[in-house]
Amino acid sequence: MAQAMINFRMDADEKNSFENICEQLGISITAAFKMFTKKVIREKRIPFDLALDPFYSESNMQHLSKIVSEIDSGKAVLQEHDLIEAE
Repeated sequence: MAQAMINFRMDADEKNSFENICEQLGISITAAFKMFTKKVIREKRIPFDLALDPFYSESNMQHLSKIVSEIDSGKAVLQEHDLIEAE
């Protein structure tokens, strides 16, 4: 199979974010693009099912860091909750 090179430009911040997500998924940028192109060819559509757990989104992680800081500094108001048993 003959190889072909594809080059394109993208925003550096987007590239870094994309690279970080690929690393978290355990794949390289090249592997991600190969997966994308093979799926597009096979399904004849633009697919995307790979996702990170939304718990680890940047906004949620910032929120959790803020809460941890408040707890560490003694500024947090901890609330007790009743245990609700599932059926």
